[in-house]
Amino acid sequence: MKHIGVLALALAAALGTLTGLATPANAAQIKGWQVVDQTTVLTAIAGEGVATVRSPGQPPRIYYTDGATIPANIVAEGWGHIGDPDSVNGFIVDPYQQVIPAPTKKMFLVTTPDGQQFEYTHQMADDELAVNAAAYDTITPNGQWMVSSELQPITRLLVFPTPLLNPSTPQAGGTIAVASRILLDHLVRNLQGCDFVTATRLICASDDSNNDIYPTSKPLLQIDLKHPLNGTDVTAKVTSLGQIPLASTCVGTYTVEGVDYDTVTGDLRVEVVPPSPCNTNLTVYTLRRG
Repeated sequence: MKHIGVLALALAAALGTLTGLATPANAAQIKGWQVVDQTTVLTAIAGEGVATVRSPGQPPRIYYTDGATIPANIVAEGWGHIGDPDSVNGFIVDPYQQVIPAPTKKMFLVTTPDGQQFEYTHQMADDELAVNAAAYDTITPNGQWMVSSELQPITRLLVFPTPLLNPSTPQAGGTIAVASRILLDHLVRNLQGCDFVTATRLICASDDSNNDIYPTSKPLLQIDLKHPLNGTDVTAKVTSLGQIPLASTCVGTYTVEGVDYDTVTGDLRVEVVPPSPCNTNLTVYTLRRG
C-alpha cells in the first residue's frame, strides 16, 4: 500500500481553460453526437488521457494524465509511459507501460478515493503487442471488468478483472491476468482511448492517420458487445461514427488521445493534440448525443 500525494492531479484539472474557437467543420459528421463545447489544456499534463472522477461526498473533477503526472517512485520502477485512465466511484485506474526496448509487463495503478495507491502488474502473453502495450483502460459501469488494448492493428480487446474492485483480484496490489477477450468483427488501429457508455457499448478514439480501414482518418468508433462482460469471450460489432474534430491555425499532423464519458451528464470528451507548433496546448472536445 502506498500513500502518494496527488497535487499534480489537482493542478492538471485547474489548468483547463475555455476557448473561443469555432466548431470544427467536420464536427457535424459524427453520427449521433454533437460538439457542444471545447477546452484547451496544457499538453504536458493532459496529453495522454482524461477521466471524470466522482468521489462520494466530493464535487466531480476532470483528471488528466501525461508524463508530468507520473509519480517519481513509479518512474523509478521503470513505468515511464502512462495511457488514458478511467474512474468509477472515485477509484482511478492508470495504465502504465515499461520503458525498455522489449516490454514484457504492464501495470495498472489504482488510486482509491482516500488517496491510497496499489500496483497491479500483468505479464504479457505472446499475442500482446509490445508497442504501447497498455494504451488505455476503461471500466464497466458495474466496476467489475476492465478493458485495455494496444495501439497496433488488432481484432480483439483484452478484458481483466478490475484491479481491487473485482473481489477475485488481490486486495492490496499484486498481479492480474487476462480473463477474456472482446472479439471484434472489424480491424481497429491505434486506439488511444475507450470508455463504456453503457454495459454493452464502448466509444473509442482512433489515432489512425489512414482511411484504408474506415472512410475517414482519426475515426470515433462505436463498439457494441453482444452481451455485458462476464469473464467469458464476447463478440462485438465495430462502427465508425465519423472523423473526430480537427481544427487548428497550424497545419500538419493531429494526434488523437484520450476519451472520457461522464455517465451522470452524458458528456463525451475527446482529446486532440494539434500540429506543431500549436501542440503545447491540446483541445478537449465535449460531445453530447444529438
